[in-house]
Amino acid sequence: MEEPLEIRVGHTSPAGYITTSVSITMRTPGEDRELAAGFLLSEGIVTRSADLASVIVSAKPNANIVRADLAPSVPFTPEAQSRHFYTTSSCGICGKASLAAIAVRGLKPLPRNALQFPSLLIHRLPTALRQAQATFSATGGLHASALFDSSGSLLSICEDVGRHNALDKLLGRELLAGRTPLHNRLVLVSGRSSFELVQKCIAGGVSILASVGAPSSLAVELAKDWDLTLLGFVRNGRYNIYSGKWRIIHEAQNAAELNQAPADQE
Repeated sequence: MEEPLEIRVGHTSPAGYITTSVSITMRTPGEDRELAAGFLLSEGIVTRSADLASVIVSAKPNANIVRADLAPSVPFTPEAQSRHFYTTSSCGICGKASLAAIAVRGLKPLPRNALQFPSLLIHRLPTALRQAQATFSATGGLHASALFDSSGSLLSICEDVGRHNALDKLLGRELLAGRTPLHNRLVLVSGRSSFELVQKCIAGGVSILASVGAPSSLAVELAKDWDLTLLGFVRNGRYNIYSGKWRIIHEAQNAAELNQAPADQE
């Protein structure tokens, strides 16, 4: 199922408290609070759970509206947002004036020493992801984003018809629980890694982004600029490292395989 969701932001202004509509996105209904929170985190409107006073889903039938009220201390200027706030399930980046406008404002490169991940565990992630995709198993039509710790344990998973929505839901869930930034976590996405997915992970403080598909060239460039570890083609017992390879631990038993593989491929 795919339905529109309108995200509104309640904030203070010179005229007093007002509500501004900031986005309409096509999404799979469910976890709308998380989706809204993750979207605001990705856009740099909020950076921590304390920035949100409340996130409320409209009780009106079929309203498809969620309102996020910012804390009084959080500045918000609608005119400063360069996005023409309409996104679709296939393209969350549409409407940006330019790629430069999506730069993650106010953030620093990710810490290099926060997470190291064993390479052998990476090979197990796709199976763990697929086994946890209950809706995908029934429909075959949803993207997924999953959160793992350094032991390879699956901590959380979100599904949505839009891959950027699935990641927003995942990040929003962690934000609302006060668990961001996610420096000690790896995110695995079911499709390819786009520029926007990399940007969202940087905003959430994720150290490693892995995907079963390929990253775009702009995704690789952004990952390198912000010290994000980016893995692609994580499937069939192999994967490619595009940036941040210092976070991947190569076990001794992998030495023979590593010596035979290209420099940036496992």
